[in-house]
Amino acid sequence: MFAPATVANVACGYDVMGFAMRDIGDTMTIKKIPSKKWVIENGRGCEGLPIDPKKNVIGVAVQALVEAYGEEIDFGFKFHTSKNIKPGSGLGSSASSSSAAVFGVNKLLGSPFSKKELVAFAMEGERAASGIAHADNVAPSLLGGFTLIRSYDPLDVIELKYPDMLYASVVHPQIEVKTSDSKKILKKQIALKDAITQWGNVGGLVSGLAAQDYELIGRSLQDVVAEPARSMLIPLFKEAKEAAMKEGALGGSISGSGPSIFALSFSRKIAEGIAIAFNNVYASNGILANVYISQVNSDGTELIS
Repeated sequence: MFAPATVANVACGYDVMGFAMRDIGDTMTIKKIPSKKWVIENGRGCEGLPIDPKKNVIGVAVQALVEAYGEEIDFGFKFHTSKNIKPGSGLGSSASSSSAAVFGVNKLLGSPFSKKELVAFAMEGERAASGIAHADNVAPSLLGGFTLIRSYDPLDVIELKYPDMLYASVVHPQIEVKTSDSKKILKKQIALKDAITQWGNVGGLVSGLAAQDYELIGRSLQDVVAEPARSMLIPLFKEAKEAAMKEGALGGSISGSGPSIFALSFSRKIAEGIAIAFNNVYASNGILANVYISQVNSDGTELIS
C-alpha cells in the first residue's frame, strides 16, 4: 500500500480541512500469518517507533476496524512499514501509517468497509498519537483530494472540488514539533471577531476551490486561530512565508501542527520558485530543510505493485 502525506488545516480550516500530496508518503506491506497476533516490523524511517501493537498507531487503528468487523478472525497480520514522512513533521506521518494499515487489512478481509468508513478507524490511530481523534489528515490520506470534516459527531466527511492546476510547495525544517505539544499552546477560547473571520475564510476557501477562483483562494488562506501561536515554534516562519509570497504564492501557512510550511500556487513554475525561496531561507541560516513540490493527489491510499 501507499498512503500519501497530507497538509492539514490548510490555514483557516483547523482540524477540518486537508489535502493529499503526490508521490510523498509511506509504503506498507501487510501479510496474513497463521497465528492470531499482529506483528509490526519497523523498516526505513521508523526508528524509535514502538512495535507493540497497543502502542503503535497501526495496531490501534486496526483494532478499531476489527472490533467493528465483528466476525471471528482465525489469522493474524504482519505489518512492514517504510516511512518517507518523518514523525513530527506536520505532514501527517501517523495518519499515513493508520490509513495504510486499515486500508490493507480491509482488503484482506474482503473489503467490508468503504474508504470513507475507514476514516473513523484511522482516526483512532490519531488519538493514540496526539490524544485527539482528528480526521483532517486521515481523511485526505485515505480518500485523496481536498476534504472537509463538516462534523465529527456524527462523522461527516465531504470531498471537495478543487482546481487541477493547484500546486503545493512545502518546506520541512529538520526539527520536530509534536502535535500534542502544539495543541497545548492554543487558546481554549477565541474572540468572536476571530471566529467570524475564520468562518468567513473557510467558506471562502471552499468556494474558491470549487470555482477555481485563485484570487479567492489566496484571500481565504488566512488563519487567525492557530497560526499566531504555533508559528512561534517554527524558526524563520515569517521569513519563509514572506519569501513564498514574493515568488507569487496564493498564500500559505503551517502544515498541520508544524514545523512544515506550505504555500499554494497555480503553476509548476511558480511552485518551483517558491521551493527555491524556501530552501534559501533555511540554508542561509544554517538550518537543514527538506523541500517538496506536489499537485493534489486525487487517489489517496492505494495498492501498489
